[in-house]
Amino acid sequence: MREDPRSSPSDPTRREFLLTAGGTASAAAIAAWAPALANSAAAQSGSPAVTPDGPSIEGAIPITLRINGRDRQLRIDPRTTLLDCLRESVALTGTKKGCDHGQCGACTVHVNGRRVNSCLSLAVMHDREEITTIEGLGTPDALHPMQAAFVACDGYQCGYCTSGQIMSAVALLREPCGPDDADVKELMSGNICRCGAYPNIVAAIQQVRRTA
Repeated sequence: MREDPRSSPSDPTRREFLLTAGGTASAAAIAAWAPALANSAAAQSGSPAVTPDGPSIEGAIPITLRINGRDRQLRIDPRTTLLDCLRESVALTGTKKGCDHGQCGACTVHVNGRRVNSCLSLAVMHDREEITTIEGLGTPDALHPMQAAFVACDGYQCGYCTSGQIMSAVALLREPCGPDDADVKELMSGNICRCGAYPNIVAAIQQVRRTA
């Protein structure tokens, strides 16, 4: 009597076998290579490498950064930019990473009272120097005059460039600058607003300059 083929397990087809074998091999390869890939990405970004025992930074050096009036004792990769150090090691994310090439100004901070693009500066260059970020200018209950002027004049739209704009604007108050809007635009030309809020940004700066 012929056995009903529907009553017995069917043999896997060649296609099913290859799909199953390929999926298993891919999963094993991903599991084996994941730590190496993570460490490679971390090395390129200047972030700590990931190991089974936790973060590890080969060749890390000790550094003291005085940020917003507070000393921060850190161990960092000497290739770490000031921007990445502020955001990743100190968790001060008000300083934004825009172009990462010093072209947009979103990462502007003050070092010893002067504005710098933190994406172009290595953190180790600023050991024990005075660093001020947007978090050190004011608080929601006590805004810096420039922060208050940006709010009053609608000097922002999406807000991504705003911290860098404000940091540059505050530095401008201490720099030689003519009285006209064109003079302000020239000194603020390193800060890009992709939303195009330039007239309101200039108005905010001029408002503070008139009352300073």
